[in-house]
Amino acid sequence: MTTKSLRPHRHDVLLAVAGVLSGLVLWSLGVYSSSARDLLPAWVALVPLVVLGALELLRRTRPAVGLVVGTLCVIANEFTVGSLAAVLIFTDLMYAAVVYGKPAAARRLPVSTGLITVAVTIAALAWLRTPEALLIGVVTGLVSFGPALTGATLRNHREAAVAARLRAEQTALLAEMDRAQAVVAERARMARELHDMVANHLSAIAIHSTAALSIDTPGASRDALGVIRENSVQGLAEMRRLIGLLRDAGAEREPVAVPSLDGLEALVAQARTNGSASGLDFVLCDDRPPGEPVTAPVELAAYRIVQESLTNALKHAVPGRVTVHVGREAGVLTVTVDSPYGERPGPRAPGSGAGLIGMRERTELLGGEFSAGAAGGMWRVRAALPAEEKAVGA
Repeated sequence: MTTKSLRPHRHDVLLAVAGVLSGLVLWSLGVYSSSARDLLPAWVALVPLVVLGALELLRRTRPAVGLVVGTLCVIANEFTVGSLAAVLIFTDLMYAAVVYGKPAAARRLPVSTGLITVAVTIAALAWLRTPEALLIGVVTGLVSFGPALTGATLRNHREAAVAARLRAEQTALLAEMDRAQAVVAERARMARELHDMVANHLSAIAIHSTAALSIDTPGASRDALGVIRENSVQGLAEMRRLIGLLRDAGAEREPVAVPSLDGLEALVAQARTNGSASGLDFVLCDDRPPGEPVTAPVELAAYRIVQESLTNALKHAVPGRVTVHVGREAGVLTVTVDSPYGERPGPRAPGSGAGLIGMRERTELLGGEFSAGAAGGMWRVRAALPAEEKAVGA
C-alpha cells in the first residue's frame, strides 16, 4: 500500500509565492480591504497573508487542514486593515478542499457554504436593515460558496471522465475476452470437423494396410490397395473442401453440400466395404417418420456422430454386426450405434479419444444428451438431440 506524498506540488509552490508577493505589493501601496480598521498596526495584516500563503503548499496533500487553518486566518484578517490577496488565497484553499479532499467533505462543503451564505445575508439584513447589507452576503458567497461550487463541478466532471474511461476499458476487455472465446470455439469446431471428415478414411487406410502386410497374399493385397486408394481419394477431397472453406471464409463462393441423414445409407455402405477385412457387418435401421425434417445443425451433428461411431467400430470392434439406429419421438432425434465389444485379435488402428469428446461436444452444444460405454457385450453410443426449431446451431 503506497502512502500519499507530503511534498508540495510545484504549481502549489508557485501559487504560494505569487499570492504572498502580490499581497506584499498591495500592502506596500496601501491597498487594503478595509482601511477604516486602525485598532492594530497595518503590518499585522501581513501575518494572515503569510500563513495563508504557506497553507497553499498543503492544498493538495492536506486540503482539510489548509481549509480549517485558512478559515481562522481569513477571520483574523478582518480584524486588521485587511489584505485582498489573503481573501483570494482563501478562495483557492476552499476550491482545493473540494477538488482534492475526501469525497464526503467534497459533498458537504458546497451545501454548508451555501447555507452559510444565506445565513450571513439574512443576518446582515436583520442587523443593518439597509440594501447595502446584501453586499455582505454577496461577498460571503464569492469567497466561500462560489469556489466550493466550482470545485464540486470540476470534481464531478473528473469522476465522470474516470468512470467513462473505466467503462471503456472494461468494454474493451470484455470484447477481447469474447473474441478470444470465439476463436477458441471456432478452433474447436474446426478440429471436430477435421477429425470427423478425415479420421474415418485414415482409419480404413491404416487397418487395410496393416491387414495387407499381415496376410501378404496377392488377392488380399489387391483388395486392400483398392480400399486404400478409394479412402485416400475421398479423404483428400474432404481435406481440399475444408481447406477451401478456410481460405475463402467470408468470400462469395458456391454453397457446399452439407452432409445430411439422407446420406447415412451411403455412409454405412462405405463402412461395410472398409470393415470387410475385419469381419464386420454394418446395418442401418432408420425408423424416422417421413415428412418430418429436422434443423440443419441437428442433422449435421447426427450425421457426424454416426460417422465417428462407425470409425470407432472399424478401429476397435471385434468381428460381428454393427447396428445403426435412427429414430424420432416427441421432438427428439435419437441416434444409437451398437458394435461388438471385446478383445480384437486382428489389426487395429490407435485411438486418442478425441472422437468421443467431439461427439459429446456436438450433442451438448445443441442441448442434447450423450452417452457411450459398454452394455451387455456391446459398445453403445447414444445421442438424443432436440429436433424442433428451437435447437441452437452448433
